[in-house]
Amino acid sequence: MPLSSLKERLANKNYSVSFGTVVKINATVITAKGLNVSISDMVKIVSNETEKETVGMVTEIDGNSFYITPFSFVEGFRSNDKVFLDSTGLNIPVGPSLLGRVVDPFMRPIDGRGTINDSELSPIIKAPIAAMNRGMIDEVFSVGVKSIDGLLTCGKGQKLGIFAGSGVGKSTLMGMIVRGADAPIKIVALIGERGREVPEFIEKNLGGDLTNTVIIVATSDDSPLMRKYGAFAAMSVAEYFKDKNEDVLFIMDSVTRFAMAQREIGLALGEPPTSKGYPPSSLTLLPQLMERAGKEEGKGSITAFFTVLIEGDDMSDPIADQSRSILDGHIVLSREMTDFGIYPPIHILNSASRVMNDIISQEHFKAAIKFRRLYTLLKENEMLIRIGAYVKGSDAELDEAIDKKEKMERFISQGASFYVAFEETREELTSLMLSQ
Repeated sequence: MPLSSLKERLANKNYSVSFGTVVKINATVITAKGLNVSISDMVKIVSNETEKETVGMVTEIDGNSFYITPFSFVEGFRSNDKVFLDSTGLNIPVGPSLLGRVVDPFMRPIDGRGTINDSELSPIIKAPIAAMNRGMIDEVFSVGVKSIDGLLTCGKGQKLGIFAGSGVGKSTLMGMIVRGADAPIKIVALIGERGREVPEFIEKNLGGDLTNTVIIVATSDDSPLMRKYGAFAAMSVAEYFKDKNEDVLFIMDSVTRFAMAQREIGLALGEPPTSKGYPPSSLTLLPQLMERAGKEEGKGSITAFFTVLIEGDDMSDPIADQSRSILDGHIVLSREMTDFGIYPPIHILNSASRVMNDIISQEHFKAAIKFRRLYTLLKENEMLIRIGAYVKGSDAELDEAIDKKEKMERFISQGASFYVAFEETREELTSLMLSQ
């Protein structure tokens, strides 16, 4: 292809006139030389033969050579193809036009509803909120799910994890939270999931209603870099609305797929594998994303729910373990409760909200503590009760737990299409626990 033709096509795209050349290609990394680049610079690779183009990021520099991780696959490219530097960097267009739309990590619509005309650019990578600029979490954030609002109450600006094995029901719970959450703006990031699940999530879990909602999608067949930066792009959209003094719900499925994408990138660049093959960069990447959520003084808040896929229901999985240490609470879904037909299958005794005690009333706190205590007694003595070995009257507190067992299970069970106001949940819980 003539150089003049390349210049014409790239004239209005903020790409440099000077260019480098590709010297080596493998399945995940393109090696090039001839440009003065920095780590995380964006570049565009243009095929000399087919005119095919792709965008990539500089992820490693070795002397005069630099290594590019592409955002798409490398089929069709060859040595001596041109590499152009993008002077605008890794920015995405953001704005209110995104509401109600389904987009990819570059904010390109994938819902077939036409273009999105937002001109304000926002960097995908930003520093988290400075520690001393964070606001105190002192307001309840209602999600409309009784077991969460009543027993694991979360606050505006809190970060929580939803930990579950495959097929336990985290997508259903995500849909319940998005529909029932008391938030004017809702950002949903579907990272690394099957393409089939995207329309299913919208139609089945959200009822097709995307009012005030933005869905950012990077499916499992996208490149590792698309999956990685899809999460950061979604967080940038949430930050845009937070800076407009909005209270934003951010929900991401899943952190594990996000970490797996970085594992692919890191191993391709020669990082040493550690536990379960994850390189160190996979673990250091998690706080860079999660700490961007929160409440900022003088601005709005981002209340975040991150789902974590637990392989083999093992809570000691390195990604699950690292996530728990960063987040302000964790909601554990139980396969056993799913088998018993209790939905959402939230294991109350294994779950916790670290800010709950600071944002609820004393009466609510006493009721929640008593619920946990009675529920623990039921679990500890379940076998004795089932075989008839427990004699009623031996333990007054256990007797109360047995009497209230049916009502307690009814409290933590909820249909996927229903949501309950926070005040109603609190009144039901206090009436159940504190009345004689």
